[in-house]
Amino acid sequence: ASLRKKHGPFEDITKQAIDVAEPPKDRGGLKNRNKTWRYYFDRVFGPSHTQEDVWTAAEPLIQSAVDGFPVCMFAYGETGSGKTHTLIGDKENPGLIPRSVKKVFNAKREMEMNPKFCVSIKVELLEISKHEVRDLLDTRSGPDGQLIELRVNSKTTGNILASPDDQDQVAKILELAQRRRCMKATESNSHLLFTIHFEVNSDSESSNRKGCLRIVDLAGSEHENPSLHVLENVIMNLQAKKKLPKLKSRLTYLLRDSLGEDSKTLAIVCCSPHVDHYLETLKSMRFAYSVCRGELQSHRKVFA
Repeated sequence: ASLRKKHGPFEDITKQAIDVAEPPKDRGGLKNRNKTWRYYFDRVFGPSHTQEDVWTAAEPLIQSAVDGFPVCMFAYGETGSGKTHTLIGDKENPGLIPRSVKKVFNAKREMEMNPKFCVSIKVELLEISKHEVRDLLDTRSGPDGQLIELRVNSKTTGNILASPDDQDQVAKILELAQRRRCMKATESNSHLLFTIHFEVNSDSESSNRKGCLRIVDLAGSEHENPSLHVLENVIMNLQAKKKLPKLKSRLTYLLRDSLGEDSKTLAIVCCSPHVDHYLETLKSMRFAYSVCRGELQSHRKVFA
């Protein structure tokens, strides 16, 4: 896959294009007829881009959560394509989650400099694997502990919401939750759902607001995971203004308040440029294209 810098006369100059080329085939001396597919997205990042570049593009959506909107970010792609690195990263190159946490705590400090504001930040971490939901903040959770199944047929799921004092506490919570995952990130057959609730209370009722940021590290796209297909169908139904199908998927049910018309959604599609990953890369591009079309596109961005 290659990043196209130039735009032709009929191309959307507000988007960036990426080409997915079919690998060469041995046609017995005949001329190659390799197909090339071109897709347009809000942003396209190549190997030379940094975590800071991705953050710069995504930061306005975190501000939307601070402003009281429901926001959802999810990373889609095959195992090893960089989803977890993009979202979590490491100490030298932090991903979207630690950068988002830093931003919301900075916003809390700035707002509470005015004594009329009181800001509450709460965090939750869930793992969805094999149609089961586990609370990664529960001490009984994890491969060696008790399975914690949540009731997802009501507004209250019953999971633990932590109230951290600062971003360092969130980092420790995230590290602990990663150790408790039944499916490690390298196996990537489960979804990791990280949520920040940002609530503002003040003397003036008109200034009160509740924002929510959900960041999802999706299971590897190479797996036959029904919830990935349900997620795509839900988004396509929203674009077509059709009635939503019954939310049988645990994932889409837990994201139900972050995928509607009042929400803002960012799809991050990670893929490999290596020829051996051509089919999975093409699959990821088609998924990204299907979720970024439609009237809701003004509230939905797609990065590749």
